[in-house]
Amino acid sequence: MQRAAGATGDLARGSLAATVAAALVLTGLALVAALAGLEAASLGTGGVYAGTAPRASVSALAEREIPRRYLRLYQQAARRFRLDWAVLAGIGKVECDHGRDPDPSCTREGAVNSAGAGGPMQFIASTWNAYGIDGNGDGKANRWDPADAIFGAANYLRASGAPTDYQRAILAYNRAEWYVADVLRWAASYRGSAVISTSQASGEGSERAAEWSSPTPIRFAAGERAVLDPQDGRLAFVPDDVPAAVQAMVVAGNELQGLPYGPAGHPDPRGAAEEDCSSTINYVLYRSGVRPIREILSDNPLARDYTRWGAPGPGRWVTIYATTHPSEHVFAVIAGLRLDTSHNGTDVGPNRNQDGPRWRVLDRIPTWAAWSIRHPPGL
Repeated sequence: MQRAAGATGDLARGSLAATVAAALVLTGLALVAALAGLEAASLGTGGVYAGTAPRASVSALAEREIPRRYLRLYQQAARRFRLDWAVLAGIGKVECDHGRDPDPSCTREGAVNSAGAGGPMQFIASTWNAYGIDGNGDGKANRWDPADAIFGAANYLRASGAPTDYQRAILAYNRAEWYVADVLRWAASYRGSAVISTSQASGEGSERAAEWSSPTPIRFAAGERAVLDPQDGRLAFVPDDVPAAVQAMVVAGNELQGLPYGPAGHPDPRGAAEEDCSSTINYVLYRSGVRPIREILSDNPLARDYTRWGAPGPGRWVTIYATTHPSEHVFAVIAGLRLDTSHNGTDVGPNRNQDGPRWRVLDRIPTWAAWSIRHPPGL
């Protein structure tokens, strides 16, 4: 909060094929743009829902880097104010290295720096007087006490626009673009991958930092159902109360919106200029960590392969429908929305006249085929 002011920019959407390809190779800084557009949404209420960040685990770096007491306090304060704990941790890192910075203003009670900021979250007196909190219940709010400082920071972020607009909230904390970038870069590295599970166990953990990066805005909605953005019918809000892998599938589906139908996604669905039905499913399963990319490249799964893949029957959050007759086809229903390349007579939503992978709206499963109904195990 003691550094110079700066300006910020918004995430710009360019060619979808190019940005999807780029997202797969970017590192933690790519998340800055994604989180800058982080918003929450209501489900039919017309108001704003104070959603939370994806239920990501704590990264190995965070386990090593953040003192256990501080990690616990970041998580507790985030739960109280329904914020992303990793953003709080990012601020704690940039300000005072989680209370380890040798600058006396970070640790010595009563000491301040040249800007008048003090304590592990570097509050100035006027801001602390407005937003300081007694986080440890000892009857006083002390900006040099880690619990009070971290809970005060969470209170200030919430009052400044988080979680609806983290960029604005962090800018209120310190008006500098580089500061926002630093905080979100650390947050990205502290937040365990929300989209990798199987591949992480298979030795692909080095890609984890990039996996939750996305060229599309990531916005959240309450509950277990994904809903279309009323302002952009190609995008879906990510449901708050589903497993991280399901959230990642919704993000992956958003990344494919706008691509035309075609076979270019075989055998590698990453960054393809077009996707057909099976490469669409391959991409979503890869991006969620359900199927490692090397397995997809090796097996090149087609629609017919999904008639026997996974566990039988519908899943709680994700169901895959596949058929070989009268023609081969596969699609998925993810958190209540159908991701499908087929649309003739099977879509009444805003994408009903569009080819390629789209979120489809219909009150029933298309009946033109006898479907094999399967689901990813555990989902």
